[in-house]
Amino acid sequence: MAEIKAGFAICGSFCTFSKIIPQLKNLADRGVEVFPIMSEVAYSTDTRFGKCEDFRKEIETICNKKIISTIKAAEPIGPKKMFDILIIAPCTGNTLAKLANGIADTSVTLATKAHLRNSRPVLIGVSTNDALGTAAKNIGVLLNSKNIYFVPMNQDDYKEKPNSIVADFTKIYDAMNSALQGRQLQPLLI
Repeated sequence: MAEIKAGFAICGSFCTFSKIIPQLKNLADRGVEVFPIMSEVAYSTDTRFGKCEDFRKEIETICNKKIISTIKAAEPIGPKKMFDILIIAPCTGNTLAKLANGIADTSVTLATKAHLRNSRPVLIGVSTNDALGTAAKNIGVLLNSKNIYFVPMNQDDYKEKPNSIVADFTKIYDAMNSALQGRQLQPLLI
C-alpha cells in the first residue's frame, strides 16, 4: 500500500468523527499516503461532539498534511491527478444529493468532480438520517455511476431512526482495496 495516495474527505456528520479518526490512522499506519479534505462546515463548526480545531489538529497530525478545506485548494486535484482514490467518509445526505446531481460547490464536491475527471475511483461512506427516505434516490443514482463505490452500510438505529444508514467505517480499508480493483465490496447492505 505504500504507493497508494488517497484523498480522504470528511463531511459534517459530526457524530461519526470519533469513528473516522481511527480509520485515518489505520490507513496511514498501513502505508497509505492520506490527503485530508474537509467540507467547509466540518472544518469550521464546533458541536457537542467536539471542537473543530481539535479535530483539525488530530487529522493533520495523523496525515502529516494540511487539510484541503476550500474550493480553490480542491481544484488542482484533477489536473495534478493527486490521488489514486478519493474516500468520502462520512458522506452526508447533502453531499450525496450534490454528487448525484452534478453540483460542485463545496471543497468535497469539487474534489470529487476533479478526481472523477481522471476516471479514478471514489469510495463513499454514507452517514445520513434520511438514507432510506429522500436520500435513497441519490444513493441509487450513485450506485449506478461509473467509478463510484460504497463502504458497506447498515441501519444504525432502526427503532428510533428507521431511515438512517451509517457505513461500517471499519471496512474502509477493504472497500478501498476492492474499489481500486474496480469492484464493490460485498455485501453492500449489512
